Amino acid sequence: MSKRSSTASLKSPLGVARGLGSAKEGVGHWWYQRLTAIALAPLSILFVWLVLHLLNAEYDVVRATIAQPFIAVLLMCFMVSLFYHGQLGLQTIIEDYIHQRALELTLLILVKFSALLFSVASVLAIARIALTNS
Repeated sequence: MSKRSSTASLKSPLGVARGLGSAKEGVGHWWYQRLTAIALAPLSILFVWLVLHLLNAEYDVVRATIAQPFIAVLLMCFMVSLFYHGQLGLQTIIEDYIHQRALELTLLILVKFSALLFSVASVLAIARIALTNS
């Protein structure tokens, strides 16, 4: 039996030759996607309930409901989790199916900045409703 180090034995010969190995990001990415999915389950139910509850309500009622601190914070959490979860999912799809490096990087940057932009815009809109007088 040959004695090989435990780290070398985990890499394929091609991986050793190319210097490839774990980027040590996959598990974190997977966890963040699962955690946002868990957060989105009750937050989505709240959001759908809120929309259905306020469907035929007048403008002042909708504004007053969103201005309640608890509702505003939950809506902000929903929006940030939603866009972050979507960004993580699209990142996975782009990394798996786009094989031209320049296009892949362009799409990844576009998706990340779009998610950030829409998250900030959503939080600011909710904060503006919650913090301004009617």
